[in-house]
Amino acid sequence: MRNRRSDHPEMADDLRAMRRYARSLTRDDQDADDVVQDALVRAIERSATYQPERRRRPWLLAIVHNVFLSAKRREAAEARRDSRFAETMVDRVEPAQEEHARLAEIARDFAALPEAHRAVLHLIAVEGLSYQEAADALGVPLGTVMSRLWRARAALRQGRGRQDGSPGLRLVGGQDG
Repeated sequence: MRNRRSDHPEMADDLRAMRRYARSLTRDDQDADDVVQDALVRAIERSATYQPERRRRPWLLAIVHNVFLSAKRREAAEARRDSRFAETMVDRVEPAQEEHARLAEIARDFAALPEAHRAVLHLIAVEGLSYQEAADALGVPLGTVMSRLWRARAALRQGRGRQDGSPGLRLVGGQDG
């Protein structure tokens, strides 16, 4: 059996360069691997734009850069949506000032949850779906729903968005306490 890397050593070098550059941009190995994977998919999809008379590595590194910037823009847009979402949740209620501040805090903490955890918590806690119904709606195994729900509750309990050291949210229900 032949070693595929030895068949195209320049491709292996390009891949290593892409990983190095992605790691320097993301400062995280897993995020860097995601960027490289997305960049490779994009390079394959847009292979017709590659000009063979030019070097391949700068073209690939430009794709890595653009994939990284696109991800950052998406993250910023999601943060803005989360912030607006938190504001609209609080604007719908008119409690006393202290309660208003606490609701705003909870809304920020909820909005800051990873999308998968936020989705599970919403389906179960807000919409009242059973664990199995939530699993079916999300297309994931029941155990995944239970794990995500536990993590979401734990994150809310810790109050990740809180800087003043005040205690986290006390959640009722579930056995993740």
